[in-house]
Amino acid sequence: MSVAKQNTPKKVTVHTLGNMTLKGEKISMITAYDYSMAKLVDSAGIDVILVGDSAANVMAGYETTLPITLDEMIYHAASVVRGVNRALVTVDMPFGSYQGNSKMALSSAIRIMKETAANAIKLEGGQEILESINRILSAGIPVMGHLGLTPQSINKFGTYSVRATKQMEAEKIIADAKALEQAGCFAIVLEKIPALLAKTISEELTIPTIGIGAGKYTDGQVLVLHDMLGITQDFSPRFLRRYMALGDEIRSAVKQYSSDVKTVNFPNDNEQY
Repeated sequence: MSVAKQNTPKKVTVHTLGNMTLKGEKISMITAYDYSMAKLVDSAGIDVILVGDSAANVMAGYETTLPITLDEMIYHAASVVRGVNRALVTVDMPFGSYQGNSKMALSSAIRIMKETAANAIKLEGGQEILESINRILSAGIPVMGHLGLTPQSINKFGTYSVRATKQMEAEKIIADAKALEQAGCFAIVLEKIPALLAKTISEELTIPTIGIGAGKYTDGQVLVLHDMLGITQDFSPRFLRRYMALGDEIRSAVKQYSSDVKTVNFPNDNEQY
């Protein structure tokens, strides 16, 4: 019994993340959408796994994140949770599941938590969605915020360029961040905003900030798994560091397999019964 306990990794919680930030320890966060990848990512020691609505792009091939449904997000999230022992699993609430209707927002969040056994949910937006955030928090569901470039609002912005380069928008993001913290969000993702603005927000908040394209001053970083592994190859923003060229390796391996099959090199005598 004691040996098993020693080998079981301690589960990351929202409280863990807060303590990490207080101690100045950076938070690592990555996306995952299926059991196998989630199991690998979790065993690597990642702190937070985001079941992102970016599944719409990298798993389903949509141009934006808008088409993915609540049922599809629940399917991906449940698959991820089954592969995770340590990391905190946060799930994106998809477009149309919370905007403008706080009762629907709560219903959507409850479905995610009950049907996936995830640890938290994430919503895009600031003061305009506070009613939904407050209602979800009132049910005891941890909420991660998301400010800056919010991909679900792409039709409003019309571009994926850097946000908050002008003072008025920068001031709004600062105000939104403070409002989300005051409401009770446990962390906030800051996407594609100037590094110094992210630094200001991180210094003024007590909850963790997680950056993506927001510079080095945030309390943690997040990337899309398929981007950083080089599986997706047509997306190369400045903030993306590719740690592998896995797309090329997969293509090469499949080509070799196909060739071996056609030349009757696979299976060989040692690979049959």
